[in-house]
Amino acid sequence: MDRKKYVIFASGGSGTRMGAPVPKQFLLLNGIPVLQRSIEAFLEACPDISVITVLPAGMRERWRSLCNEHALDCRQQLVTGGLTRFHSVQRALEKVPDGAVVAIHDGVRPLVSKAFLQEMFARMQDCRALIPVCPVTDTLKCLQPDKEGVLHEVGDAPDRSLLYGAQTPQMFRSEELRAAYSRAYELSFTDDASVARAYGISLSYIAGERNNIKITTPYDLELAAAILSLRG
Repeated sequence: MDRKKYVIFASGGSGTRMGAPVPKQFLLLNGIPVLQRSIEAFLEACPDISVITVLPAGMRERWRSLCNEHALDCRQQLVTGGLTRFHSVQRALEKVPDGAVVAIHDGVRPLVSKAFLQEMFARMQDCRALIPVCPVTDTLKCLQPDKEGVLHEVGDAPDRSLLYGAQTPQMFRSEELRAAYSRAYELSFTDDASVARAYGISLSYIAGERNNIKITTPYDLELAAAILSLRG
């Protein structure tokens, strides 16, 4: 049985590292808000998907204004973000019924491709949870600062051949993820996969996309603009 598709855009943060006067998800990327580009990527891949957008407190009217200004033609359920990303997703999952496939996506990852999203949703026919990952390419060091703030190496360097960075979207069976998010928050919950794993949900992995970057700093915004320009 085909499951209905839902996507939750985790966009409840303030984006302080960007140093901009507005949250980074509202910044323009080649003339279009970053969050809008993320939403439109999913709509292009799955036109019938149900969209749930998590926003910072007090930002609903600003987002509605941006949607009108930039002609985002999409029905959305809006949710106010919580204290942490965990609590924001927990609130958004209240809008998702059992028996669906739910994707959780960072609202500031606007470059995910149509083909990749369609592949992930197709794979979810046989997976309980699907997580995109990319291999770590840099040499990693275990460092610790002393009292003066000088970094010193501690322990052996991790074996980078075993290390991968997780991306979004992360996809799950909705009834299982809702159950996983019914537990209390823990500091070890750094993404949705960590919540699901703690609940005992088996995770499957798929090779991610290098261009599926998360926009966090002004450099990331410039890089995303350059990638879009190269795409034409």
